[in-house]
Amino acid sequence: MARTIPALPPAFAHDASDATGSGANGLRRDPLVLPEDEGGLVRMVADRDLLDPLAGNTPSFSAETSPEGTSTTSGKTSVPLFRRVRERLPAPPDHILAEIERKVHAGERLSAVDGMALFAAPDLLWLGRLARHAQRRISGDTVFFNINRHLNLTNVCKAKCAFCSFRRDDGEAGAYTMTVAEAVATARATVDALPITELHIVNGLHPDLPFDYYVDMLRALSDALPNVHLKAFTAVEIWWFARITGKSYAEVLHELREAGLGSMPGGGAEIFAPAVRRRICGYKSTAEDWLAVHRTAHGLGIRTNSTMLYGHIETAADRIDHLLRLREMQDKTNGFQVFIPLRFHNANNRMSDLPMATPLETARIFAISRLMLDNIPHLKAYWIMLGLDTAQMLLEFGVDDLDGTVVEERIYHMAGAHTPHEMGRNELLRVIRDAGREPVQRDTTYNVMRRFSRDDDPSDSLPTAMTVHAGAVGALR
Repeated sequence: MARTIPALPPAFAHDASDATGSGANGLRRDPLVLPEDEGGLVRMVADRDLLDPLAGNTPSFSAETSPEGTSTTSGKTSVPLFRRVRERLPAPPDHILAEIERKVHAGERLSAVDGMALFAAPDLLWLGRLARHAQRRISGDTVFFNINRHLNLTNVCKAKCAFCSFRRDDGEAGAYTMTVAEAVATARATVDALPITELHIVNGLHPDLPFDYYVDMLRALSDALPNVHLKAFTAVEIWWFARITGKSYAEVLHELREAGLGSMPGGGAEIFAPAVRRRICGYKSTAEDWLAVHRTAHGLGIRTNSTMLYGHIETAADRIDHLLRLREMQDKTNGFQVFIPLRFHNANNRMSDLPMATPLETARIFAISRLMLDNIPHLKAYWIMLGLDTAQMLLEFGVDDLDGTVVEERIYHMAGAHTPHEMGRNELLRVIRDAGREPVQRDTTYNVMRRFSRDDDPSDSLPTAMTVHAGAVGALR
Protein backbone atom coordinates (compact mmCIF):
# COMPACT_ATOMS: atom_id res chain seq x y z
CA MET A 1 0.00 0.00 0.00
CA ALA A 2 1.14 3.52 -0.66
CA ARG A 3 1.53 5.67 2.45
CA THR A 4 -0.29 8.99 2.51
CA ILE A 5 0.98 11.87 4.60
CA PRO A 6 -2.03 13.93 5.72
CA ALA A 7 -2.65 17.26 4.03
CA LEU A 8 -1.41 20.34 5.82
CA PRO A 9 -3.98 22.42 7.68
CA PRO A 10 -4.91 25.80 6.20
CA ALA A 11 -2.66 28.71 7.05
CA PHE A 12 -4.06 30.85 9.83
CA ALA A 13 -4.27 34.50 10.84
CA HIS A 14 -2.47 36.27 8.03
CA ASP A 15 -3.64 38.09 4.96
CA ALA A 16 -5.77 36.11 2.55
CA SER A 17 -3.47 36.75 -0.38
CA ASP A 18 -1.01 34.26 1.09
CA ALA A 19 -3.57 31.74 2.34
CA THR A 20 -4.97 30.56 -0.94
CA GLY A 21 -4.73 26.82 -1.43
CA SER A 22 -2.49 26.28 -4.43
CA GLY A 23 -3.11 29.75 -5.80
CA ALA A 24 -0.69 32.65 -5.69
CA ASN A 25 2.02 30.72 -3.91
CA GLY A 26 1.42 27.47 -5.77
CA LEU A 27 1.90 25.30 -2.69
CA ARG A 28 0.40 21.85 -2.47
CA ARG A 29 -2.33 21.32 0.09
CA ASP A 30 -3.04 17.79 -1.14
CA PRO A 31 -1.72 14.80 0.76
CA LEU A 32 1.79 13.75 -0.24
CA VAL A 33 1.55 10.17 -1.52
CA LEU A 34 4.66 8.05 -1.25
CA PRO A 35 5.05 5.02 -3.52
CA GLU A 36 4.51 1.46 -2.47
CA ASP A 37 7.70 0.07 -0.97
CA GLU A 38 9.32 -3.30 -0.51
CA GLY A 39 9.48 -4.58 3.02
CA GLY A 40 7.31 -1.86 4.54
CA LEU A 41 10.13 0.68 4.74
CA VAL A 42 7.89 3.71 4.32
CA ARG A 43 5.54 3.58 7.27
CA MET A 44 4.78 5.21 10.53
CA VAL A 45 6.56 3.24 13.21
CA ALA A 46 4.69 4.57 16.22
CA ASP A 47 1.24 5.82 17.09
CA ARG A 48 1.72 9.55 17.62
CA ASP A 49 -0.94 9.50 20.32
CA LEU A 50 1.64 7.64 22.42
CA LEU A 51 4.29 10.34 22.05
CA ASP A 52 2.97 12.23 25.04
CA PRO A 53 0.14 11.79 27.53
CA LEU A 54 -1.87 14.63 26.00
CA ALA A 55 -3.12 12.28 23.27
CA GLY A 56 -3.22 14.62 20.35
CA ASN A 57 -3.75 17.94 22.07
CA THR A 58 -1.29 20.79 21.58
CA PRO A 59 0.56 21.17 24.91
CA SER A 60 -0.68 24.17 26.87
CA PHE A 61 2.20 25.31 29.02
CA SER A 62 1.33 27.43 32.03
CA ALA A 63 2.81 28.38 35.36
CA GLU A 64 1.88 24.91 36.57
CA THR A 65 4.36 23.32 34.18
CA SER A 66 8.00 23.29 35.19
CA PRO A 67 10.83 24.06 32.74
CA GLU A 68 11.54 20.33 32.63
CA GLY A 69 8.05 19.66 31.29
CA THR A 70 6.71 17.78 34.32
CA SER A 71 3.67 18.79 36.31
CA THR A 72 4.33 20.38 39.67
CA THR A 73 0.69 20.58 40.72
CA SER A 74 0.04 19.31 44.28
CA GLY A 75 3.65 18.27 44.60
CA LYS A 76 3.15 15.33 42.26
CA THR A 77 5.44 14.46 39.37
CA SER A 78 3.83 13.33 36.15
CA VAL A 79 5.29 11.52 33.18
CA PRO A 80 7.24 13.69 30.72
CA LEU A 81 5.25 15.65 28.16
CA PHE A 82 7.43 14.32 25.33
CA ARG A 83 9.10 11.01 24.55
CA ARG A 84 11.37 10.12 21.68
CA VAL A 85 10.19 7.43 19.30
CA ARG A 86 12.45 4.39 19.40
CA GLU A 87 12.29 3.11 15.85
CA ARG A 88 13.15 -0.37 14.70
CA LEU A 89 13.06 -0.13 10.94
CA PRO A 90 13.37 -3.39 9.02
CA ALA A 91 16.82 -3.95 7.57
CA PRO A 92 16.61 -3.35 3.82
CA PRO A 93 17.49 -6.21 1.47
CA ASP A 94 20.98 -6.04 -0.02
CA HIS A 95 19.66 -5.54 -3.53
CA ILE A 96 17.84 -2.36 -2.45
CA LEU A 97 21.04 -0.92 -1.00
CA ALA A 98 22.95 -1.95 -4.11
CA GLU A 99 20.40 -0.16 -6.29
CA ILE A 100 20.71 2.97 -4.13
CA GLU A 101 24.47 2.89 -4.54
CA ARG A 102 24.08 2.53 -8.29
CA LYS A 103 21.74 5.53 -8.39
CA VAL A 104 24.14 7.69 -6.39
CA HIS A 105 27.09 6.88 -8.64
CA ALA A 106 24.95 7.46 -11.73
CA GLY A 107 23.69 10.80 -10.41
CA GLU A 108 20.08 9.62 -10.31
CA ARG A 109 17.53 10.97 -7.85
CA LEU A 110 16.69 8.91 -4.76
CA SER A 111 13.08 8.19 -3.86
CA ALA A 112 11.28 8.35 -0.52
CA VAL A 113 11.63 4.58 -0.28
CA ASP A 114 15.37 4.90 -0.83
CA GLY A 115 15.56 7.46 1.95
CA MET A 116 13.76 5.21 4.40
CA ALA A 117 16.05 2.34 3.43
CA LEU A 118 19.07 4.51 4.23
CA PHE A 119 17.73 5.16 7.73
CA ALA A 120 17.76 1.39 8.22
CA ALA A 121 21.05 0.67 6.43
CA PRO A 122 23.37 -1.14 8.86
CA ASP A 123 26.70 0.19 7.53
CA LEU A 124 27.08 3.83 8.52
CA LEU A 125 30.53 4.15 6.95
CA TRP A 126 29.12 2.93 3.63
CA LEU A 127 26.46 5.61 3.92
CA GLY A 128 29.13 8.20 4.62
CA ARG A 129 31.08 7.19 1.53
CA LEU A 130 27.98 7.61 -0.62
CA ALA A 131 27.31 11.07 0.82
CA ARG A 132 30.95 12.08 0.37
CA HIS A 133 30.77 10.94 -3.26
CA ALA A 134 27.67 13.06 -3.82
CA GLN A 135 29.27 16.05 -2.12
CA ARG A 136 32.54 15.70 -4.02
CA ARG A 137 30.66 16.04 -7.31
CA ILE A 138 29.38 19.42 -6.14
CA SER A 139 32.31 21.03 -4.31
CA GLY A 140 35.25 18.63 -4.45
CA ASP A 141 37.57 18.96 -1.46
CA THR A 142 36.47 22.51 -0.69
CA VAL A 143 35.09 23.36 2.75
CA PHE A 144 33.52 26.79 3.07
CA PHE A 145 33.42 29.16 6.04
CA ASN A 146 32.72 32.84 6.56
CA ILE A 147 33.49 35.60 9.04
CA ASN A 148 30.19 36.48 10.65
CA ARG A 149 28.44 37.71 13.75
CA HIS A 150 25.12 36.71 15.26
CA LEU A 151 22.89 39.53 16.42
CA ASN A 152 19.67 38.72 18.30
CA LEU A 153 17.71 41.93 18.72
CA THR A 154 15.19 40.58 21.23
CA ASN A 155 14.33 37.35 23.01
CA VAL A 156 10.81 38.49 23.91
CA CYS A 157 8.54 36.13 22.01
CA LYS A 158 4.83 35.44 21.79
CA ALA A 159 5.39 31.88 20.57
CA LYS A 160 5.84 29.20 23.18
CA CYS A 161 7.85 26.56 21.33
CA ALA A 162 8.44 23.60 23.62
CA PHE A 163 12.07 23.21 22.54
CA CYS A 164 13.08 26.87 22.94
CA SER A 165 15.39 27.99 25.74
CA PHE A 166 15.89 31.49 24.34
CA ARG A 167 12.43 33.09 24.60
CA ARG A 168 11.21 35.21 27.48
CA ASP A 169 8.01 37.10 28.22
CA ASP A 170 8.31 40.87 28.27
CA GLY A 171 9.32 41.92 31.77
CA GLU A 172 10.56 38.45 32.72
CA ALA A 173 14.05 38.10 34.16
CA GLY A 174 16.51 37.78 31.30
CA ALA A 175 14.23 39.41 28.73
CA TYR A 176 15.83 42.07 26.56
CA THR A 177 15.20 44.21 23.50
CA MET A 178 17.91 46.22 21.80
CA THR A 179 17.39 49.74 20.61
CA VAL A 180 18.49 50.59 17.10
CA ALA A 181 21.43 52.56 18.50
CA GLU A 182 22.52 49.64 20.70
CA ALA A 183 22.38 47.16 17.84
CA VAL A 184 24.38 49.42 15.54
CA ALA A 185 26.99 50.06 18.23
CA THR A 186 27.31 46.33 18.95
CA ALA A 187 27.73 45.47 15.28
CA ARG A 188 30.15 48.33 14.67
CA ALA A 189 32.31 47.24 17.61
CA THR A 190 32.63 43.81 16.02
CA VAL A 191 33.50 45.22 12.61
CA ASP A 192 36.16 47.43 14.17
CA ALA A 193 37.90 44.31 15.52
CA LEU A 194 37.07 41.67 12.89
CA PRO A 195 36.56 41.95 9.13
CA ILE A 196 33.14 40.29 9.26
CA THR A 197 31.20 40.04 6.03
CA GLU A 198 27.82 39.02 7.48
CA LEU A 199 25.39 39.83 10.25
CA HIS A 200 23.06 36.91 11.03
CA ILE A 201 19.93 38.42 12.62
CA VAL A 202 17.12 36.32 14.14
CA ASN A 203 14.76 37.24 16.95
CA GLY A 204 11.73 36.38 19.00
CA LEU A 205 8.23 37.33 17.88
CA HIS A 206 7.89 40.42 20.06
CA PRO A 207 4.18 41.16 20.63
CA ASP A 208 4.62 44.95 20.91
CA LEU A 209 7.40 45.97 18.53
CA PRO A 210 6.05 47.53 15.32
CA PHE A 211 7.23 46.45 11.90
CA ASP A 212 8.89 49.85 11.49
CA TYR A 213 11.35 48.89 14.24
CA TYR A 214 12.77 46.13 12.05
CA VAL A 215 12.79 48.26 8.91
CA ASP A 216 14.56 51.08 10.74
CA MET A 217 16.99 48.57 12.24
CA LEU A 218 18.00 47.20 8.85
CA ARG A 219 18.32 50.66 7.37
CA ALA A 220 20.53 51.85 10.23
CA LEU A 221 22.75 48.76 10.07
CA SER A 222 23.03 49.02 6.30
CA ASP A 223 23.96 52.70 6.48
CA ALA A 224 26.51 52.13 9.25
CA LEU A 225 28.04 48.96 7.74
CA PRO A 226 27.60 49.18 3.97
CA ASN A 227 30.05 46.34 3.28
CA VAL A 228 28.40 43.85 5.64
CA HIS A 229 25.71 41.52 4.24
CA LEU A 230 22.51 41.47 6.30
CA LYS A 231 21.09 37.95 6.50
CA ALA A 232 18.02 38.57 8.58
CA PHE A 233 14.65 37.28 9.76
CA THR A 234 13.40 33.73 9.55
CA ALA A 235 10.29 32.84 7.58
CA VAL A 236 8.41 32.73 10.89
CA GLU A 237 9.39 36.35 11.53
CA ILE A 238 8.25 37.35 8.03
CA TRP A 239 4.96 35.54 8.70
CA TRP A 240 4.67 37.48 11.96
CA PHE A 241 5.35 40.80 10.25
CA ALA A 242 2.61 40.00 7.73
CA ARG A 243 0.20 39.25 10.57
CA ILE A 244 0.83 42.45 12.50
CA THR A 245 0.75 44.71 9.43
CA GLY A 246 -1.86 43.09 7.19
CA LYS A 247 0.69 43.15 4.36
CA SER A 248 1.41 40.26 2.01
CA TYR A 249 4.68 38.36 2.28
CA ALA A 250 5.84 40.03 -0.94
CA GLU A 251 5.12 43.50 0.45
CA VAL A 252 6.93 42.75 3.71
CA LEU A 253 9.97 41.34 1.92
CA HIS A 254 10.09 44.17 -0.59
CA GLU A 255 10.12 46.76 2.20
CA LEU A 256 12.83 44.89 4.10
CA ARG A 257 14.95 44.49 0.99
CA GLU A 258 14.67 48.22 0.29
CA ALA A 259 15.98 48.79 3.84
CA GLY A 260 19.01 46.53 3.33
CA LEU A 261 17.95 42.87 3.60
CA GLY A 262 20.40 40.74 1.62
CA SER A 263 19.22 37.18 2.26
CA MET A 264 17.27 35.10 4.77
CA PRO A 265 18.30 32.40 7.26
CA GLY A 266 16.47 29.09 7.26
CA GLY A 267 15.29 28.87 10.85
CA GLY A 268 11.73 28.14 11.93
CA ALA A 269 11.26 25.15 9.64
CA GLU A 270 11.61 22.78 12.62
CA ILE A 271 9.86 19.69 11.21
CA PHE A 272 7.08 19.95 8.64
CA ALA A 273 4.99 16.96 9.84
CA PRO A 274 1.77 18.61 11.10
CA ALA A 275 1.16 16.30 14.07
CA VAL A 276 4.68 16.80 15.41
CA ARG A 277 4.71 20.50 14.63
CA ARG A 278 1.49 21.03 16.58
CA ARG A 279 3.11 19.50 19.65
CA ILE A 280 6.46 21.26 19.60
CA CYS A 281 5.63 24.65 18.07
CA GLY A 282 1.89 24.84 17.57
CA TYR A 283 1.76 28.52 18.44
CA LYS A 284 3.60 29.75 15.36
CA SER A 285 3.43 29.44 11.59
CA THR A 286 2.53 26.21 9.84
CA ALA A 287 4.88 24.36 7.52
CA GLU A 288 2.95 25.74 4.59
CA ASP A 289 3.44 29.29 5.86
CA TRP A 290 7.19 28.67 6.09
CA LEU A 291 7.31 27.31 2.56
CA ALA A 292 5.15 30.14 1.22
CA VAL A 293 7.48 32.78 2.65
CA HIS A 294 10.54 31.14 1.11
CA ARG A 295 8.78 30.68 -2.21
CA THR A 296 7.91 34.37 -2.21
CA ALA A 297 11.47 35.35 -1.30
CA HIS A 298 12.87 33.23 -4.11
CA GLY A 299 10.47 34.84 -6.54
CA LEU A 300 11.84 38.23 -5.52
CA GLY A 301 15.42 37.07 -6.03
CA ILE A 302 16.20 36.75 -2.31
CA ARG A 303 18.39 33.74 -1.58
CA THR A 304 17.55 31.76 1.55
CA ASN A 305 18.80 28.92 3.70
CA SER A 306 16.83 25.84 4.79
CA THR A 307 16.87 23.82 8.00
CA MET A 308 15.38 20.85 9.84
CA LEU A 309 15.26 20.39 13.61
CA TYR A 310 16.01 16.74 14.43
CA GLY A 311 16.44 14.53 17.46
CA HIS A 312 13.17 15.18 19.31
CA ILE A 313 9.86 13.34 18.70
CA GLU A 314 10.02 13.13 14.92
CA THR A 315 10.32 9.84 13.03
CA ALA A 316 12.46 8.83 10.08
CA ALA A 317 9.38 9.18 7.87
CA ASP A 318 8.89 12.74 9.13
CA ARG A 319 12.47 13.56 8.21
CA ILE A 320 12.12 12.14 4.71
CA ASP A 321 8.88 14.05 4.20
CA HIS A 322 10.63 17.25 5.30
CA LEU A 323 13.51 16.70 2.87
CA LEU A 324 11.15 15.90 0.00
CA ARG A 325 9.16 19.08 0.53
CA LEU A 326 12.34 21.14 0.43
CA ARG A 327 13.54 19.29 -2.66
CA GLU A 328 10.23 19.83 -4.42
CA MET A 329 10.34 23.57 -3.74
CA GLN A 330 13.96 23.80 -4.86
CA ASP A 331 13.00 22.14 -8.16
CA LYS A 332 10.59 25.03 -8.73
CA THR A 333 12.48 28.03 -7.35
CA ASN A 334 16.20 27.16 -7.07
CA GLY A 335 16.42 29.66 -4.21
CA PHE A 336 17.84 27.55 -1.36
CA GLN A 337 21.61 27.80 -1.18
CA VAL A 338 22.30 25.51 1.78
CA PHE A 339 20.59 22.97 4.05
CA ILE A 340 21.42 22.90 7.76
CA PRO A 341 20.22 20.04 10.00
CA LEU A 342 19.85 21.50 13.50
CA ARG A 343 20.23 19.18 16.47
CA PHE A 344 17.69 19.64 19.25
CA HIS A 345 19.30 20.70 22.54
CA ASN A 346 17.50 19.68 25.70
CA ALA A 347 18.60 22.10 28.43
CA ASN A 348 16.36 24.74 29.98
CA ASN A 349 13.25 24.00 27.96
CA ARG A 350 10.03 22.00 28.19
CA MET A 351 11.48 19.04 26.31
CA SER A 352 14.38 18.53 28.70
CA ASP A 353 13.41 14.93 29.41
CA LEU A 354 14.33 13.92 25.86
CA PRO A 355 17.82 12.55 25.23
CA MET A 356 19.78 14.33 22.53
CA ALA A 357 20.73 12.76 19.22
CA THR A 358 24.07 10.97 19.32
CA PRO A 359 26.95 11.77 16.94
CA LEU A 360 26.21 8.54 15.04
CA GLU A 361 22.55 9.45 14.60
CA THR A 362 23.66 12.91 13.54
CA ALA A 363 26.07 11.48 10.95
CA ARG A 364 23.27 9.39 9.44
CA ILE A 365 20.93 12.38 9.17
CA PHE A 366 23.56 14.55 7.53
CA ALA A 367 24.52 11.84 5.03
CA ILE A 368 20.91 11.13 4.07
CA SER A 369 20.25 14.86 3.74
CA ARG A 370 23.14 15.18 1.28
CA LEU A 371 21.89 12.21 -0.75
CA MET A 372 18.23 13.24 -0.85
CA LEU A 373 18.74 16.96 -1.47
CA ASP A 374 20.46 16.61 -4.82
CA ASN A 375 19.40 20.11 -5.89
CA ILE A 376 20.52 22.14 -2.85
CA PRO A 377 24.22 22.79 -3.40
CA HIS A 378 25.61 22.97 0.13
CA LEU A 379 25.27 21.11 3.43
CA LYS A 380 26.32 22.97 6.57
CA ALA A 381 27.41 21.59 9.94
CA TYR A 382 26.74 24.29 12.49
CA TRP A 383 29.78 23.69 14.70
CA ILE A 384 28.54 25.78 17.61
CA MET A 385 25.59 23.39 17.96
CA LEU A 386 27.43 20.14 17.26
CA GLY A 387 30.91 20.70 18.66
CA LEU A 388 34.07 20.98 16.59
CA ASP A 389 34.94 17.29 16.71
CA THR A 390 31.54 16.20 15.42
CA ALA A 391 31.47 18.95 12.81
CA GLN A 392 34.86 17.85 11.53
CA MET A 393 33.71 14.21 11.40
CA LEU A 394 30.71 15.25 9.33
CA LEU A 395 33.03 16.35 6.54
CA GLU A 396 33.10 12.61 5.76
CA PHE A 397 29.29 12.51 5.66
CA GLY A 398 28.54 15.06 2.96
CA VAL A 399 29.21 18.38 4.70
CA ASP A 400 31.05 21.13 2.80
CA ASP A 401 30.41 24.15 5.07
CA LEU A 402 31.29 24.79 8.72
CA ASP A 403 29.52 28.15 9.00
CA GLY A 404 31.83 30.81 10.45
CA THR A 405 33.29 32.66 13.36
CA VAL A 406 29.82 33.22 14.90
CA VAL A 407 30.67 35.96 17.40
CA GLU A 408 28.41 35.80 20.49
CA GLU A 409 25.88 33.07 19.76
CA ARG A 410 23.03 33.04 22.31
CA ILE A 411 20.23 30.71 21.26
CA TYR A 412 21.98 27.33 21.46
CA HIS A 413 24.05 28.27 24.49
CA MET A 414 20.86 29.04 26.39
CA ALA A 415 19.75 25.52 25.39
CA GLY A 416 22.86 23.94 26.89
CA ALA A 417 25.56 24.11 24.20
CA HIS A 418 29.05 24.10 25.76
CA THR A 419 30.97 25.12 22.65
CA PRO A 420 32.76 28.50 22.56
CA HIS A 421 30.63 31.54 21.74
CA GLU A 422 32.96 32.31 18.84
CA MET A 423 35.93 30.92 16.97
CA GLY A 424 38.84 32.56 15.20
CA ARG A 425 39.61 31.94 11.57
CA ASN A 426 42.88 30.19 12.44
CA GLU A 427 41.04 27.50 14.38
CA LEU A 428 38.55 26.96 11.57
CA LEU A 429 41.44 26.59 9.13
CA ARG A 430 43.10 24.02 11.40
CA VAL A 431 39.93 21.93 11.67
CA ILE A 432 39.44 21.92 7.90
CA ARG A 433 43.07 21.23 7.05
CA ASP A 434 43.36 18.41 9.59
CA ALA A 435 40.51 16.71 7.71
CA GLY A 436 42.55 16.91 4.50
CA ARG A 437 40.34 19.56 2.89
CA GLU A 438 40.88 22.95 1.31
CA PRO A 439 39.54 25.89 3.38
CA VAL A 440 37.74 28.56 1.38
CA GLN A 441 36.48 31.78 2.89
CA ARG A 442 33.14 32.74 1.31
CA ASP A 443 30.62 35.49 1.53
CA THR A 444 26.98 34.87 2.42
CA THR A 445 25.97 33.84 -1.10
CA TYR A 446 28.96 31.52 -1.59
CA ASN A 447 31.15 33.80 -3.66
CA VAL A 448 34.77 32.80 -3.01
CA MET A 449 36.71 35.47 -1.12
CA ARG A 450 39.95 33.60 -0.46
CA ARG A 451 41.35 30.11 -0.89
CA PHE A 452 43.89 28.94 1.67
CA SER A 453 46.65 26.55 0.70
CA ARG A 454 48.38 24.51 3.37
CA ASP A 455 51.30 26.96 3.30
CA ASP A 456 49.23 30.13 3.73
CA ASP A 457 49.65 32.05 6.97
CA PRO A 458 46.14 33.22 7.89
CA SER A 459 47.26 35.37 10.79
CA ASP A 460 48.37 38.29 8.65
CA SER A 461 45.05 40.11 8.69
CA LEU A 462 42.74 38.66 11.34
CA PRO A 463 42.77 38.43 15.14
CA THR A 464 42.26 34.94 16.51
CA ALA A 465 38.86 35.69 18.07
CA MET A 466 36.91 38.19 20.07
CA THR A 467 33.72 38.54 22.05
CA VAL A 468 31.49 41.59 22.05
CA HIS A 469 29.07 41.78 24.96
CA ALA A 470 25.96 43.84 24.38
CA GLY A 471 26.20 45.26 27.88
CA ALA A 472 29.33 47.11 26.82
CA VAL A 473 27.31 49.39 24.58
CA GLY A 474 24.34 50.06 26.82
CA ALA A 475 21.83 48.23 28.93
CA LEU A 476 19.38 46.04 27.07
CA ARG A 477 15.71 46.54 27.73
